[in-house]
Amino acid sequence: MDEQTTVLNRSRQPLTVTLREFELTDVDDYFVWASDDRVSPWWRWDIFTNKEDVLTFMEETVLPHPWMRAICLDGRPVGAISVTRRTAEHQCRAELGYVIASQYWGRGITTEAVKLVLGTIFGDMEGLERLEALVLVQNVGSQKVLEKAGFTKEGILKKYLIHKGKISDMVMYSFIPSEN
Repeated sequence: MDEQTTVLNRSRQPLTVTLREFELTDVDDYFVWASDDRVSPWWRWDIFTNKEDVLTFMEETVLPHPWMRAICLDGRPVGAISVTRRTAEHQCRAELGYVIASQYWGRGITTEAVKLVLGTIFGDMEGLERLEALVLVQNVGSQKVLEKAGFTKEGILKKYLIHKGKISDMVMYSFIPSEN
C-alpha cells in the first residue's frame, strides 16, 4: 500500500504514517507493544514475555493473515491493523482490528491509520459493503479513534463475549461507504 498521511509529533514536527505488510524482521518492534502491560488489557490474548513467542505468533498468525499491516511512523512499525473478511452470507462485511504501542497513544496515529484503511479497503475487497469494529465498553480511547475516523456507533452488545475470563459488553461501530 502506497498510501500515507502525516501527523505532528509533540514538538509539532511532521511524522509520516504509512501501512505495509509485516516481515519477520519486525519482531523487535512488534515485541514493544506485544509485551506492554498497558496495551495487553485490550487484546484478546495475553501479554508476550519473550521474542521467541512473538516470532512464532508472527509466523503462525500475522504473516498468513490475508490483510494485516504494520502501522509505521516514519517507516518503523509502532502498531498493527487488520481487516478480517467474513464468509458465506456474511461476506459483505469485515471486522477492523488494531493495536498501537502505548507511547503513541493520543497522537492521532491510529486514527490516521484507520483512515488509510478506509481509503482503500472497499476497492481492495470486492463486494465489501460494511466495515465494523467491536470495542470493549471500557476502551474509551479506541472508541474515540473510530469516531474521529468516521465510524458510526451502532450500540452496545450486552454480555457479548468472554474477555480474559470475564463476560464483557462491547460497543459496535460500523463504516458503510454509502452512508458516509
